[in-house]
Amino acid sequence: MTDNIAYLLLGGNMGDRAALLAQAATLITEQLGTVIKKSAVYETAAWGNEALPGYLNQALMVSTKLSAPETLKVIQEIEHILGRQRIEKWGSRTMDIDIIFFNEDIITQEGLLIPHPHMQERNFVLVPLQEIAPTYIHPVSGLSITELQQRSKDHLKVYALPGN
Repeated sequence: MTDNIAYLLLGGNMGDRAALLAQAATLITEQLGTVIKKSAVYETAAWGNEALPGYLNQALMVSTKLSAPETLKVIQEIEHILGRQRIEKWGSRTMDIDIIFFNEDIITQEGLLIPHPHMQERNFVLVPLQEIAPTYIHPVSGLSITELQQRSKDHLKVYALPGN
């Protein structure tokens, strides 16, 4: 059986954000699979509510033997370990891990939509993803990540942290 390739976006705006991203990447390696590529860490204002503290985000390309539903279960467990509480849809959080792509699959199940339905609207997803997979073709739109980023109407600025 060949491994699956999952593209994940990690983000958080509470606590020691950089340490939580590093812990999430370690837990992903321990529980999900091998991190093949990872982007720099980026900072952006909170999407949808700029009054909230800013987010740090990082994209990972992960090789896993797990299915998409199994991957979702593992990343939700990792979020919980790192203090995630699901109170408010776009509220502050210690850790949020989204499956952006899983192979070239299109999955529409309750609680699991792949590709992530809003990824092409959000620079905080597109910028780190473009760093690790610029030529990946979105299985629904047929556009590359670079093309999606160039067409983005999101005006939130995304800044790479120094020292990445």
